[in-house]
Amino acid sequence: MKTAILGGGLTGITLARLLHEKGEDVTVLEREPVFGGLCRSVSDSGFTFDIGGSHIIFSRDAEVLTFMNDVLGKNSQRNIRNTKIFYKGLYIKYPFENGLNQLPKDDLFFCINEFIKTLIAVEKGKLPSPGNFREWIIHTFGKGIADLYLIPYNEKIWKFPAEQMSLHWVEGRIPRPPMEDIIKSAIGIETEGYTHQSIFTYPRKGGIEALVRSIASPIKKCIRTGFNVSSVRKEGEKYLISDGDNIIIADRCISTIPLQRLLESLENVPDTVRRSCNELKYNSIACVFIGVRGKLPDISWMYVPDKDLGLFNRISFPSNYSPDVAPAGYPAILAEITYHEGDDVSEMSDRKIIDHVIKALKNMNIIKNGEDIVYTALERQRFAYVIYDLDYKKNIAIVKDFCEKLGIGLVGRFSEFEYLNMDGCIRNAMNFVRKINEG
Repeated sequence: MKTAILGGGLTGITLARLLHEKGEDVTVLEREPVFGGLCRSVSDSGFTFDIGGSHIIFSRDAEVLTFMNDVLGKNSQRNIRNTKIFYKGLYIKYPFENGLNQLPKDDLFFCINEFIKTLIAVEKGKLPSPGNFREWIIHTFGKGIADLYLIPYNEKIWKFPAEQMSLHWVEGRIPRPPMEDIIKSAIGIETEGYTHQSIFTYPRKGGIEALVRSIASPIKKCIRTGFNVSSVRKEGEKYLISDGDNIIIADRCISTIPLQRLLESLENVPDTVRRSCNELKYNSIACVFIGVRGKLPDISWMYVPDKDLGLFNRISFPSNYSPDVAPAGYPAILAEITYHEGDDVSEMSDRKIIDHVIKALKNMNIIKNGEDIVYTALERQRFAYVIYDLDYKKNIAIVKDFCEKLGIGLVGRFSEFEYLNMDGCIRNAMNFVRKINEG
């Protein structure tokens, strides 16, 4: 059995390794000159940055977490999360609902009062079930936490109105806070939210790409880079996969590339399927890398909900993940900006975006002096975040049904078109291989 895997990101490399361990003949076809996808890293001038935004290694899934830590081995740095939300010039503990006592008193009262009122209304059956993401946030956290943080932040990252987003994806990704934690937080008793990521690991050297390279170590000969899939045809029981010059013949085809790119390579795609695929919403991302001289806050990463402060929704400090991703005495900053094709950010030059970020960081007093900046760069990724709009379920079902009839397996964030973290990608790869074996 020869298997062709389209895409050499985290999912594709994990699939290849797992199938190789089962004795299968596997070929990974990656369009870029380097495999890794959104989990690639760049190293320059002593700095290492992750090109797809800030990545850390954590999971509730014990099997997946063990797999990631085992493949990294000694190239691993253990960290205690110190994450903040930049709110009205304050560093509020993350998650927001666990740092309520740090808020200005009026905001604290607004949050706790609305949370209790909403809780009572839900228990009495006076609040209808939510029908969209905005309503779910208010239904779960109350209008205070919703208006002050959750709605502004989510609309900043998604660049999409919360009332036009589906709510089916939030369970497990945005945990419901225990009532006791909200009350404790309001009166200043220490609580922790999202405890599954309160301790995380990160590669000591090489950035997050070191994880993908460790997974790939037994199968490097199976990975073919610079192969831009232009056509996928099924003839009988075989798949013929071409980049325009070469043809790979396989018994099985698994796609981990974005659905939009997969459909471009297929013949006789019905108009209904193309329309549904074109209607699937997603964000792109611009990541700004900055190296500075001196000191930066001892923060893991920080959320910035205020639109007026800057375009970025999240700032991370990679040199606080590992001391080996930046020169000694020169810590690093990674700012993430999401955007859509055709919007203002997509039209801005790299230099203009970098200058914007530097100005905003100065206004936030994170960068004290522009003369301390020793390094800047920017990387853009077209496919970054899946957006669950209200028509998502209908559109994705049509596209997946078409691919299933062709016998093409879909695994990974932009192939399944699901907002999967790294552990989710690995879990789905594991499940897919098990399903093959059971079949």
